[in-house]
Amino acid sequence: MTPPFPADGARARRLERMIRVDHAGEYGAVQIYRGQRAVFDRLPGKAHIAAMIADMEAGEAEHLETFDRLIAERNVRPTIMAPLWRVAGFGLGAATALLGEKAAHACTAAVEEVIEEHYADQARALGEEEPGFRRTIEKFRADESSHRETALREGAAEAPGYRLLSSAIKFGCRAAIRISERV
Repeated sequence: MTPPFPADGARARRLERMIRVDHAGEYGAVQIYRGQRAVFDRLPGKAHIAAMIADMEAGEAEHLETFDRLIAERNVRPTIMAPLWRVAGFGLGAATALLGEKAAHACTAAVEEVIEEHYADQARALGEEEPGFRRTIEKFRADESSHRETALREGAAEAPGYRLLSSAIKFGCRAAIRISERV
């Protein structure tokens, strides 16, 4: 029996980190949309945005199901941060919804921009390795891009304090990515 090359272990660990962080990200995205819906579902005259958010949440839930499956199939340890991401995601969604539709869309645009970049970085890093996984994240990247474009069309950039809000959310998302890759 030939011992594995050290690079084989490094590739496996890199793929595990990718699956772990993508799982955490999709879990967080579902929580953000749930938080937004918790507000908009209860407000009169908000059926349009509540339906739009429910549709985006359904897409993120499909992504999460895929990563749930990959975690199980590949025996990848999920992040231990999931309970915190649940609370933080739901709280971010609810808080931005309480600030209004445009702020909720600003949240979506910021989160999806970071995730879109994240998936692009992963696809580049994979190169020709793991073609099935690469196709999955490329499809999910397109879905995230669509959510971002919808949010921008719906007036995300018109939210009060948009630049500050967007920057803070992007910073938080990037920090969550780094943390979830490792723990």
